[in-house]
Amino acid sequence: MQDACPLPSVTIMKNSVRASGVAAALLTAALVAPQATAVAAPKPAKAAAPEVPAPSGKQPIGEKTLRLVDAARTDPWKPSAGPRELMVSVWYPARPSAGAKAPYVSAALSQELNGNDKLSTVRTHAVVDAAPAQGRARPVVVLSPGFTQSRTSLTSLAEELASKGYVVAALDHTYEAAVEFPGGRVEKCELCVKEDVDKGAVVRNRVKDIRFLLDRITTGDGLVSGLKVDKARIGVGGHSIGGASAVEVAGQDARVAGAVDLDGDFFTEQPAGGIKKPVMLLGAARAGELGGERDTWSPAWKNLTGWKRWLDVAKGGHMTFTDNHWLADAVGLPEGLPPDAYEGAFGTVRSERGNALTRAYVAAFFDKHLNGAASPLLDGPSGDFPEVAFLKQENGLKK
Repeated sequence: MQDACPLPSVTIMKNSVRASGVAAALLTAALVAPQATAVAAPKPAKAAAPEVPAPSGKQPIGEKTLRLVDAARTDPWKPSAGPRELMVSVWYPARPSAGAKAPYVSAALSQELNGNDKLSTVRTHAVVDAAPAQGRARPVVVLSPGFTQSRTSLTSLAEELASKGYVVAALDHTYEAAVEFPGGRVEKCELCVKEDVDKGAVVRNRVKDIRFLLDRITTGDGLVSGLKVDKARIGVGGHSIGGASAVEVAGQDARVAGAVDLDGDFFTEQPAGGIKKPVMLLGAARAGELGGERDTWSPAWKNLTGWKRWLDVAKGGHMTFTDNHWLADAVGLPEGLPPDAYEGAFGTVRSERGNALTRAYVAAFFDKHLNGAASPLLDGPSGDFPEVAFLKQENGLKK
């Protein structure tokens, strides 16, 4: 992982070997740089606060934030910190409530992530600590964000799944991004300042983080009091290196039924030994890389021996599958940046389309493999989403 182009007081690192430095720098600039205003100009009308795209499901959403401590493991990135600490957000179907909506991030964390408090103005649809909806046990999806990215970068996807009846748990990987703990303590990204990061080590550590979270989900009282989860219906997904880690977890942990990788290169000899479980790879502009030295998915494809799909958004970018795309559009781009910088991060697909297709295909995958529902969207190209091409697909197990 290489450092991206620095901006004043801000440096952001790439999430993938495929994400260009100038694209990552644009993402930071889009959320940090103020718009120039002439001294004598009248004050512009106050813009409406950005809002997470409304979820399409019918279920009200609750959100609970948790601090978890793995007492059996010393933090690998900062041993002096002691046991490994993790922050987790849980989105879940909830009873109707007029309670306060969950913040996207605090002003302090927004300042650490983006150099200002703009992200703290973003409105969400989940009610803080809302009472869980009653009824049947719910399927679970665990999400892992991209390198240097907060778990909140997957909020739109998490809210969508929760509105359709899933329990979604997204975790921060401490010291791989800025993370805020209870009491306002913010731990900085220790790995962001390193010139050479062992990507395989990052994946292996994330696997341990995710499996620890699975322990908490499947034992005792779970994560949210009164929330019933179906321990036989658990999926994992993630963006960038988080997606690669999700696939690796599926190969190692019998509790996981399937995995989704959102544009995440494989940085280890994975999936080691082959994975017979369902896997969906959803990438951006990968068709032209097939068979090249930057193509890490083709060598892994043969080791995926169960149901599998390789989908490609030719006009997408590495950040298309995260909140960063629509957030950049909602906040506004600074003047003076070259157009190709924006395209490097987000491609040329519109942010609302990128968000819609990400939600649709990820939900279709988990509907099929956790709920046993028909998902024709996964059978072949769709007129609803012409942006998505099927590069490769196979059903069932290889004989």
